[in-house]
Amino acid sequence: MHLKGQNVMVIGAARSGLASAEFLAGRGAVVYLNDIKNRESFARENLDALERKGVKLMFGVHPDIKALNIDVVVLSPGVPMSVGPVEAAKASGIKVISEMELAFGFCKAPIVAITGTNGKTTTTALIGQIFSDAGRNVFVGGNIGTPFISRAAELAPDDVAVLEASSFQLEATENFKPRVALVLNLTPDHIDRHGSFEGYIEAKAKIYANQDKLDWLILNWDDEETKKLGADAPSRVIYFSRRHILKEGFCIENGFLTVKMDGVTTTIIRPKDIFIKGGHNLENALAAAAAGWLMGVDADSLKMSLQQFPGVEHRLEHVLTHRGVEYINDSKGTNPDASIKALEAYDRPVVLIAGGKSKGSDFLPFAKKIKEKVKALVLVGQAADEIEAAVKEAGFTGYVRAKTFEEAVEMAGSLAAEGEIVLLSPACASFDMFSNYEERGEIFKELVHKLAQRG
Repeated sequence: MHLKGQNVMVIGAARSGLASAEFLAGRGAVVYLNDIKNRESFARENLDALERKGVKLMFGVHPDIKALNIDVVVLSPGVPMSVGPVEAAKASGIKVISEMELAFGFCKAPIVAITGTNGKTTTTALIGQIFSDAGRNVFVGGNIGTPFISRAAELAPDDVAVLEASSFQLEATENFKPRVALVLNLTPDHIDRHGSFEGYIEAKAKIYANQDKLDWLILNWDDEETKKLGADAPSRVIYFSRRHILKEGFCIENGFLTVKMDGVTTTIIRPKDIFIKGGHNLENALAAAAAGWLMGVDADSLKMSLQQFPGVEHRLEHVLTHRGVEYINDSKGTNPDASIKALEAYDRPVVLIAGGKSKGSDFLPFAKKIKEKVKALVLVGQAADEIEAAVKEAGFTGYVRAKTFEEAVEMAGSLAAEGEIVLLSPACASFDMFSNYEERGEIFKELVHKLAQRG
């Protein structure tokens, strides 16, 4: 993409937007950075540094795209396609792309891109570890960690870019084309953003829209909505399954995680020897092993990585054990399906902290799992009323309401007995109380440590 002298509007001044503005300015574009929030909402040093590089800052209101003669709009993931300047740009035929699409145009390395409703972060981090252990120079980022645009142009053809790709990032792509694309699962999520489950799936499906027969699409055979995507994929499709023995693909057979391709069967590892536990993590391991195998990583190296990978922060993360109660941080559980999987990972009594900002989810399946697995439920945040209604409908009455997050942690600790678990798995976004799920998880850990220090 030619950038020098182009008028580019970056909308959204969080991590992705800041990185995009810096990159664009460095390539000679005339850059406008816009956010509906006031300038005081952002770190002064970051904005001052961009101003010194010539970036024009426009905060507190969305500008008139036409009046500024904008050539390209770069959209940060947190900004919906429905905001005024984006709709104006589309109506005027101005290109609107995501930061991930911008970065793709400057990346020479093959890309492994991971999407799905749940498991993206764990699988992305595990795939990154697999390539690192195999001696490859790997960049891991996208929707986690470092924005892709910060490193894309530095990567060489022999490197690998491993990207977590959200529906928000994918919906504004045009040419994005990973060598290997993974769709882990699809359950209703972000309906408030995409309007319907079908709209959400359509955004996710853009991960493979530009692939060809030299590329691979890895799909979950056990997930009906995901399996359907293979019917019209332009790339080579391979499946993984933890519940079925596949004729070809990645599955559990004769007690081993097994690869079956081109008439050859290769065993990798026994599931009990994989470090990360739980049925959902076995699916993540199968998907990650598939990506590594298709990119040339051998069985011994895959086995080593699967034995050693410890998991990711904020996803079923052990915080500490106090008075025989184990505290688990699953702040990454931002939708009901993720929190259902978290509950399924434990066979001990659970005191669950749930609630936050609803994303238009149906909480009834979550409520039914709560009735099955949870000793006591502590509700907090904007969605507390919705979850309470769902658990009542499911016939569960063992819940209490907390006014603050700190009170929720205190309540959960008092309700748990020795040998039990206090689990933060909100089934909701964090934006009613926190900037993101990471901040929510960090605050949870701080509160748990304070609780333990009091004795």
